Amino acid sequence: MAEEKKVSINLAPEVAGGIYSNLAIISHSRSEFTFDFAASLPGLPGPKIQSRIIMTPEHAKRLLNALAENIGKYENQFGRIEIVQEQPRGTFHIEDFNPGGPKS
Repeated sequence: MAEEKKVSINLAPEVAGGIYSNLAIISHSRSEFTFDFAASLPGLPGPKIQSRIIMTPEHAKRLLNALAENIGKYENQFGRIEIVQEQPRGTFHIEDFNPGGPKS
């Protein structure tokens, strides 16, 4: 039986809030996987990459396994996650979400 190692992880305050992403772009070479996380928001011109993570193929597979395990736990607690086809969105502008703010 493998012995569990305890790891102390520090979470810096500037990282603790996280970064919102609703789009991930994944590419790979023989030696690494690159994950670009972007946000595509109504009224803004195209998605902007917010963060890039680069890892080895082994660590990418470990991430895949950990994500599958956690999605399983989530669905056991809250129910199945349904993936629906994205519905066409209306046209929005940034000022729609900033009433009274500057108009462009």
